[in-house]
Amino acid sequence: MNGARSDSSDSDGAHSNTGLSNTGLFNRARAVIPGGVNSPVRAFGSVGGTPYFVARASGPYVYDVEGNRYIDYVQSYGPTILGHAHPAVTEAVQTAAASGTSYGAPTHDEVRLAEEIAHRIDGLEMVRLVSSGTEATMTAIRIARGATGRDRIVKFAGNYHGHSDALLVAGGSGVAQQGLVGSAGVTAGAVADTVVAPYNVVPELDETVAAVVVEPVAANMGLVEPAPGFLEGLRQACDEVGALLMFDEVITGFRLCFGGATQWFGVTPDIWCFGKVIGGGLPMGAVGASAEIMSNLAPLGSVYQAGTLSGNPLATAAGLAVLEKLTPDSYGRLTDISARLQAGLTAAFDDAGVEACVPRVGPLLGLFFGSEPPTDFDSAKRICDNGMYQKFFAGMLIRGVAFAPGAYEAVFTSLAHTDVELDATIKACREVAEEMA
Repeated sequence: MNGARSDSSDSDGAHSNTGLSNTGLFNRARAVIPGGVNSPVRAFGSVGGTPYFVARASGPYVYDVEGNRYIDYVQSYGPTILGHAHPAVTEAVQTAAASGTSYGAPTHDEVRLAEEIAHRIDGLEMVRLVSSGTEATMTAIRIARGATGRDRIVKFAGNYHGHSDALLVAGGSGVAQQGLVGSAGVTAGAVADTVVAPYNVVPELDETVAAVVVEPVAANMGLVEPAPGFLEGLRQACDEVGALLMFDEVITGFRLCFGGATQWFGVTPDIWCFGKVIGGGLPMGAVGASAEIMSNLAPLGSVYQAGTLSGNPLATAAGLAVLEKLTPDSYGRLTDISARLQAGLTAAFDDAGVEACVPRVGPLLGLFFGSEPPTDFDSAKRICDNGMYQKFFAGMLIRGVAFAPGAYEAVFTSLAHTDVELDATIKACREVAEEMA
């Protein structure tokens, strides 16, 4: 093994003597799991090869069943902002599990987590906890329709809001890397009230629109920054027609900064959706808004939503442990880590003469193999589909650096990444860039 990838003799003890192999497990998985994976973004269809099957993870690293170690920039697609298996998180989960794993009744920690989320976000007063980002956005759409008495939803091409029928059309990384624009099984009626607009263009609205849903930083078509005035324009357009503005912060929420996109951009939506970070790596989502809007939810109002595992005690314990560690200073450190990686990757590509750009919004990173960062889904798709990312991915993986197996994903750093991992990543990138050139 070369580069940052190591065998089972690493000092912190990878569990490699399992007799398992990635290829063998993938063959077994394909016999009992569609495509061998439980989420399509984990498949290696767009990059080639066989997925590595993770045996364990620690800090900035994941270890596969063969004992190979990878510097990880997937980080479970965002939740593990402290790094994998952070002691505060694992201890919180173990303590919670010792008291039971699910009750079907309220708990102290779900109140604490809701209070913590509301405390951090100006304008957000009440929270309903659910079990995934998809549930959060699905519930938010239902609330918006119930609160306004309107049916139509406006979303943006390349923004992914989970796999609910009405929001799956033109859904960015969730479907794009499969070569799809939507999904079979979604009826025409399910999307009849969904309008898809280009990202970074303020659409014309009318009084039939219940909500405009947007990723404030698009992170499912690589990473595309909102153009100056775009979010402000959406706020104004919604106000003019009485529509609700909905921020999907499943990725940006508590990863972009202490107060999320509202603090970062100074734009306050009517409804927020969260996931990933607030669950600390366990299944968790949330929808939040003013008390007036949230009063539409049962048991206060006529908009129904329920979930047996909503506010699960293990997930709330993990989420609270993470948020307690995320001070404003933490985001400064995370931004510094991402900025150093951005500079190193950019220099490696430039020195090798490879056309590439590494956009960054605070601690969020993207990677495009083109001369200019894209501004919408069409321009992102042209770059993501040019075949260059596959070469980069394969070259980095063999050197022990794991990026997401798809060009439409963001790059996730964590507070556990140190100069050691960043230097190894940049060194590997230089080697790969020279090969690509």
